[in-house]
Amino acid sequence: MNRNKDNRPGYSSRTTGWKQSAGVRYALLFLFMLLFYFNLSPYLVPQTYDVKKGAVSEKTIEAPKPIFDEKATLQAQEKAAEAVEPSYTYVALRGDQLMDQIFARMDQLNLDDGVSTADKIEIYRNEIPGKYDEYLDRFAKSNHGLGTYNDSLLEEMLRTAKEQRYTVPEETFYKLPKLSQEQLADMRSIAMEVVRKLMSEQLRDAETARTRVAELINASSLSNRSAREVVQELARYAIMPNKFYDKEETNNAKAAAREQAQRVEIAEGDVIVAKGELITAEKYELLENAGLLQDKRSYWPQLGAFLLALLFVVVLFSYMAQSGGISGSKPKFGNPQLLMLLLIFFINLTIMQIVSLAQTSATSYVGYVAPVATGTMLIALLLDMNVAIVGSFLFAIAGSIIFNVNRAQIFDFNFGFVIAVVSFSAIFAVHRASQRSTILKAGIMASLFGAVSVLAIQLLGEKIDQTELIYAAGFAFASGLITAVLVIGIVPFFEVTFGILSALKLIELSSPNHPLLRKLLTETPGTYHHSVMVGNLSEAAAESIGADGLLCRVGSFYHDIGKTKRPNYFIENQTNIENPHDSIEPKLSKSIIVAHARDGVEMLRGYNIPKPIRDIAEQHHGTTFLKYFYHKALKQAEEHGVEADFTADDFRYPGPKAQSKEAAIVGIADCVEAAVRSLRQPTVEQIETMIHKIIKDRLDDHQFNECDLTMKELDKIAQTLKEAVIGIFHSRIEYPEDVKPKERLA
Repeated sequence: MNRNKDNRPGYSSRTTGWKQSAGVRYALLFLFMLLFYFNLSPYLVPQTYDVKKGAVSEKTIEAPKPIFDEKATLQAQEKAAEAVEPSYTYVALRGDQLMDQIFARMDQLNLDDGVSTADKIEIYRNEIPGKYDEYLDRFAKSNHGLGTYNDSLLEEMLRTAKEQRYTVPEETFYKLPKLSQEQLADMRSIAMEVVRKLMSEQLRDAETARTRVAELINASSLSNRSAREVVQELARYAIMPNKFYDKEETNNAKAAAREQAQRVEIAEGDVIVAKGELITAEKYELLENAGLLQDKRSYWPQLGAFLLALLFVVVLFSYMAQSGGISGSKPKFGNPQLLMLLLIFFINLTIMQIVSLAQTSATSYVGYVAPVATGTMLIALLLDMNVAIVGSFLFAIAGSIIFNVNRAQIFDFNFGFVIAVVSFSAIFAVHRASQRSTILKAGIMASLFGAVSVLAIQLLGEKIDQTELIYAAGFAFASGLITAVLVIGIVPFFEVTFGILSALKLIELSSPNHPLLRKLLTETPGTYHHSVMVGNLSEAAAESIGADGLLCRVGSFYHDIGKTKRPNYFIENQTNIENPHDSIEPKLSKSIIVAHARDGVEMLRGYNIPKPIRDIAEQHHGTTFLKYFYHKALKQAEEHGVEADFTADDFRYPGPKAQSKEAAIVGIADCVEAAVRSLRQPTVEQIETMIHKIIKDRLDDHQFNECDLTMKELDKIAQTLKEAVIGIFHSRIEYPEDVKPKERLA
């Protein structure tokens, strides 16, 4: 037989096992991280492919997100640059000034009688052609660095203008020395006027203007044929191009065209390489730049997804560790609870994944139909409301990744916002649910809040598509109803698999129509009445210290179910019959009495009653001492003149001691109810004294050593039990003499 630390009969199920194993706990934490990683990484880490340049693709490769096509963009930019027309800039060249300089020289030279005609001809032959280049060089030098014209334009001007320079015929130089001052004056004004007029236009080719010189000269007032011919040649010479190709401006225009050229992108979902298509160098380079090649993939996104999954685990378990612990001898969230939480997250994330398969970029609103509040409702019902709130945040972040159809960004917080709203509304609506219909009401609340949140988001958009608005709101409304159906169907699975006692299950077990309670009522009516009274007392005591009052009530209903095996051996069922213990040995009586706890556990297990209720049935007596039968055995041994072959420990319940507050409270209430029932005319003082004595005896007997009850809580339990007993046995309690009659009836 197993024994506890007080060397009294113990209970083997208290051994550590997998439920408290640290190794199992760490394994579950690792599984949580894997669950988050494998659910989120497909949306965060680009898929890579094992392809070779020049080989045939074995599968169709689609763009997982918009991919920038650098080469195609460069080609588009160059095409846009090539379409830019060359830029030409007007330069304010003054051919009439050149004309004026030539005539000024002729005035000077023709008046010089000291120079022979032959020398004058030679001078004209040398000087006049050079004046054209001198004027251009002087103009370029004077404008260099002023910013009026850029250097490349000035260089282009010099090159082009000099290339288009007109060559004065040789015979013209022979005519120049013969011209008189009067002729030169008339010729000068006409020549300058013609050059000025023709160069007022923008000339890229000076020859087009030179062809019009003869017409303008012939129409002038010059009558001398020789003078007209000289003026024509000199005017042609002075006319120069004034509109030149501007390389710098053209390059600037090309650069602007390149910048304005639209980026070439492969849209998300577009086929990059079709199955059976040859992987060309261009395709291979495109896949490489997009990070889709397996041998050249980047591991940074995978590290990012891993760190995100790790953050999820840290947030979830940091909260659980602070709010009740996930380690120690009696953690609030043991390994079974962690395993159940893992399954709930798996179910909810799987639901998200399935719905996301139906999404497209055009029908992203399909994601709103996902019953995302299923996980949070299950956590709130089966585990803890606060953990459900933390889970809602995690589900919202995960949903904003999974339902995001725009791969250019990581999160779509439209979905995250809706998931958070739906989850919170469902949690608060389903909290402390006592009926299955409460889940349906919570689903309807989730539907309403989901539809409103979707409408808010859609109406805040830049463009309102009425069709999309109706579909999105309708899907969000349907999501809550689907959630309710799923939760109603899934909750029994967790209750049976993990022995979870949700409030819904407890309400079902408290029904008088349950086979065991009907058996208790029909076969042991005294025990049934006793159990109901204990339920009332223990529920009030438990709620006074924040324990689970409903569990205490239902546990009380079943705590003495083992008495149905031998009902007549228990005093509450001995109506008009002799006490069978009077005719049997004390040891046998003790065995029959203590057996009801063990028998009750076996009966409860046979009806698949959850473990917390079985624990109350087994632990409510702890290892308490059966004083009556012990002293009776001592007395018999003394009467027979033999030495007792037993000890006090042989007349104790086998235990275990109460492992929870609820089991300890039921044990106290059980003893208090039986003691009060034994009093014929109890007074308030008697009840108060009796309750304190029962609690003190159990405390001195170390019956509370293995549960978490504090002295303050025991005082609160004693006070609450006193008030509850006075309320239940009101008509039987004797009040002090100084209490007025009216007060007695209060």
